[in-house]
Amino acid sequence: MFNASLYANRRNHLINQVQRGVVVVPTAPEALRNGDAHYPYRFNSHFYYLTGFDEPDAVLVLIAGVTPQSILFCRPKDLERETWDGLRHGPEGAKEIYGFDAAFPIAQLDDKLLELAGDQPALFYPLGADASWDVRIIRLRARLQEQVRSGMAAPNAIHDVRTLLNEMRLIKDEVELSIMRRAATISATAHIRAMLATHPGKMEYEIEAELLHEFRKNGAQAPAYTPIVAGGVNACVLHYTANNVQLRDGELLLIDAACEIDGYAADITRTFPINGHFSAAQKDIYELVLSAQTAAILAAHPGSHWNEPHEAALRVLAQGFIDYKLCNGSVDAVLESGSYKRFYMHRTGHWLGMDVHDVGTYKLGGDWRMLQPGMALTIEPGCYIRPAADVPQAFWDIGIRIEDDVVITSQGCEVLTEAAPKTIVAIEELMRQP
Repeated sequence: MFNASLYANRRNHLINQVQRGVVVVPTAPEALRNGDAHYPYRFNSHFYYLTGFDEPDAVLVLIAGVTPQSILFCRPKDLERETWDGLRHGPEGAKEIYGFDAAFPIAQLDDKLLELAGDQPALFYPLGADASWDVRIIRLRARLQEQVRSGMAAPNAIHDVRTLLNEMRLIKDEVELSIMRRAATISATAHIRAMLATHPGKMEYEIEAELLHEFRKNGAQAPAYTPIVAGGVNACVLHYTANNVQLRDGELLLIDAACEIDGYAADITRTFPINGHFSAAQKDIYELVLSAQTAAILAAHPGSHWNEPHEAALRVLAQGFIDYKLCNGSVDAVLESGSYKRFYMHRTGHWLGMDVHDVGTYKLGGDWRMLQPGMALTIEPGCYIRPAADVPQAFWDIGIRIEDDVVITSQGCEVLTEAAPKTIVAIEELMRQP
């Protein structure tokens, strides 16, 4: 059952931070794919976070001040269009179900905003996110300025509301975490299915189909991002998504794939042998990356700064690169020179939530921010080795990444995606199953 009070509380929290002014948060527009066919619709995350309303052509307006208001503008009820496209709540239905103080047809937005924004000190909206909305807000303020001689005052400031919303979304509440746990569980199950389905001779897209099947079968609305199913050398391409190559015996398969459910994403990467058995060289690099991830997870706890998991992973990787003759010098020298970046060129994680790369700053006042309970992030070290004269041949074309989703708790962190096997023993045991 829809929990209207959850979203009302979020809106009220935002209103309290604004104190005085008008907040305008539009949802995402529908996007035409080709002809008269649209891409599957996905709402704007900020808008949905504040409303729970998933229809297009909608705008949330909040009035902060002595008499706060929460107002939705949406498509009118239209039985004929519902025959073609499905249910429309309409303003009356949306007001009742979603708990707004008022609701109006979207066609009335500009005129109503002129009325609502008069004599307000500031406008808050996603500044710079959409050029058409930038123009719309500037025109609104210009129209208000034209009424100055009639006693109307125009807002004298325009602020980016995302500054406030990003901080709100950075700390997940229990409702959000319960959804994220479900997304993680479904995604982990899909990785298990993919491991069981993988054999030499299969196509990458066949394994992708197994993932997508498991996502949808368990109620996920969509993949959280385009799946990466990268066999052999393709695993050394960080954002490989062609997924159209045949899997070969003796090589590794890197899968970076997860689902989105009820607006929240998971993000998992697993790497495993196509034939079910790691070679000696594959084991060496895999254990190195797994050790780096373990060190990073141990560093993810309240009071540590954002960069500590990355720094912990880097030191482990740097030592391994030295041990396997991929880098030369001491660990400190390798880190200082950046020579490790030839084999590990990305960071160890990012915020996770409604967006896969979720909102929230990583620094405050120039310093890495401290981790707090309720923050969700990925931990995903990797190693990508391309053929070169100065690289041991046994390591050529090995690409490995191991990624899990964690939530900071009062004691440390909770690994949401631990159900997806990642030790060599667990992977090989699973893949021995007929």
